[in-house]
Amino acid sequence: MYSFQSRVRYSEVDSEGRLSIYGVLNYLQDCSTFQSEALGIGLAYLKKQYMAWVLNYWQVDILRYPDMGEEIEIGTIPYDIKGFMGYRNFFIRTMEGEMLAKANSIWTLIDTRSIRPVRVTQEMVDGYVIGQRLDMEYLDRKIKVTGKASAQLPPLTVKRHNIDTNQHVNNAQYVLIAMDYIPEETKIKRLRAEYKSSARLGDQLYPVVTSGEGWEHVALCNQEDGIYATVLFDKG
Repeated sequence: MYSFQSRVRYSEVDSEGRLSIYGVLNYLQDCSTFQSEALGIGLAYLKKQYMAWVLNYWQVDILRYPDMGEEIEIGTIPYDIKGFMGYRNFFIRTMEGEMLAKANSIWTLIDTRSIRPVRVTQEMVDGYVIGQRLDMEYLDRKIKVTGKASAQLPPLTVKRHNIDTNQHVNNAQYVLIAMDYIPEETKIKRLRAEYKSSARLGDQLYPVVTSGEGWEHVALCNQEDGIYATVLFDKG
């Protein structure tokens, strides 16, 4: 397990003064990045090897959103490596041990030249200590919804601030974009996101929204009706 401590900043909270879901996701991905950097298998190592980790799936269960100024611990547990796949849990808890959020994630290691999966290196296998996965409900990575979708909404263009070091839209940015299409008063208790292809600077995202009893679903599609990312929000 790897963890670091922080304090919820004003810049990370929502209109109610609590850590936003976007802030939660940023803390989680920062945690895995910090661990990789500490082990010497971070961004510089990956760049030299022409590799990158690409997120396939998030499941984030929120038990309580911490308040602005609250001190928290953010942790990650790599719990399996199979070929070119990596599996990680995350958590956020108070300094007193109250669990605030639990998450599961699935990643693929790719060759940045061919954009094809590549086996995890021995240095990575040796570096990431495999731990016991968290006690939480593990839902299927394939997100399926039923119901009548909205008419396709006007597209939006990927801007520079959406792009990360892999030169495509960051996983948390997809969620931030999707949140603009759900009711403002939605209290998110669980987030699931499935990432299917990478949108890059200048690409067009076509949102398609479907609502159901207790949930909102946003698919961010390309012009040919393929999907970049699909995000399911379960309401509290």
